Amino acid sequence: MRDPMSRVIIKLGGGMITDKSQYKHLKVECIEAVVTVIKDIIDSGHSVIVIHGAGSFGHIESRKWGLADGCNPDIEAEQDEAVTKVRSDMLELNRHVISAFEAQGIDAESLPPRNWAKGVGISFRGDLTAFVRGPSDAIPITFGDVVDIPGELKFGILSGDHIMVRMGIELPDVTACLFLLGDADGLMDGPPWEPGATLIEQWTATDAIHGSHDSDTDVTGGILLKAECASMIASSVEQVWLLNGHKPKRMLEVVLEGDAVGTKILN
Repeated sequence: MRDPMSRVIIKLGGGMITDKSQYKHLKVECIEAVVTVIKDIIDSGHSVIVIHGAGSFGHIESRKWGLADGCNPDIEAEQDEAVTKVRSDMLELNRHVISAFEAQGIDAESLPPRNWAKGVGISFRGDLTAFVRGPSDAIPITFGDVVDIPGELKFGILSGDHIMVRMGIELPDVTACLFLLGDADGLMDGPPWEPGATLIEQWTATDAIHGSHDSDTDVTGGILLKAECASMIASSVEQVWLLNGHKPKRMLEVVLEGDAVGTKILN
């Protein structure tokens, strides 16, 4: 049985809550199903933090204009427009997520990284204290975002996975960090769409990984980045898992029982 006062951080993958191949295509039923289980986790006495990906609300436009690489003087005007658009689209996606929580009677607060973080990667600068809350407080919800970068780059993309690393390591009382995937039960020994691909039940950073990164749509590293980030968190957090977002009850199994179908990331 897990400590009932523990803090649980949940990453909703962009490919789970949206169709990454279609611009701004939301998977409403999937979001609602996940939020229903998160409510069960809250009701069991846990503090919850939610981070969500960008999916088709962010990756398509970001890739088109090279936002992950920072300012390009040759297309700076177009990039400035794209930054404004992606930030607006991310707030729209975030409102959908917030609304799903409110529909379940859960008070939630949006904390966009552009307002509290600068820089990209795990070394970004930002104050995380606003995310330290009790089980009865409003759930803080943040997301991968276009943030300011000091200097010539001007801007870049701060991945929700990198936010997850910092929170998992730095915030107090974190006992579980759960990465919800959109297309697999966890890490697989081959591409999940190929026949014969099987689940890797436990994984460490020294193990090989046969993942994929769709460079046509994903600008933040895909499953390879998630595994790397999860491994960094596992040095500080007992329960770090990659789970199937379409089987949300597995989150509750990890939180309450310490086990589920998925990939447990070991230090």
